[in-house]
Amino acid sequence: MVSNEEKVQWSLEADYFQACSCDYGCPCEFEAPPTQGFCEGIGAYRITQGNYGSVSLNGLAFGFYVRFPEAMHLGNGTLGLLIDEGSDAQQRDALLQITSGKHGGLPFEVFPALITDPIDPRFVSFQFDLRGRDSTVTMGDAASMAFEPVKNPVTGE
Repeated sequence: MVSNEEKVQWSLEADYFQACSCDYGCPCEFEAPPTQGFCEGIGAYRITQGNYGSVSLNGLAFGFYVRFPEAMHLGNGTLGLLIDEGSDAQQRDALLQITSGKHGGLPFEVFPALITDPIDPRFVSFQFDLRGRDSTVTMGDAASMAFEPVKNPVTGE
């Protein structure tokens, strides 16, 4: 971790979407073993308002894909970052700096302790098709997620 004097102040207001290979109610977020013994997940941020120092991040998106061979809190994860292809060089650097965890802020500041195999970032298009509980998020050809309501196992509703 860098000292406070070296940290750049940043802020994000964003819609956040995530999906993983576990049953709903992701046990990894509660330091429990993943449903299948491993964890694979993706996440996407659609920034409504944000900055990294004086660099505006308004309207951009970024995401990630991750794999942990066991529970997330045990580490040894692989992480790939996906950055909005519409970002300029300063914005790309800003998003990479934020997600590095070097400038504090959750969840990014815990990434260095959990990730042992980072993958080079990719610059992709983002598409958010938000239709309430039946929404999709697509991150280029790298990852996508579709959401639907969880059905009651008793009533089927």
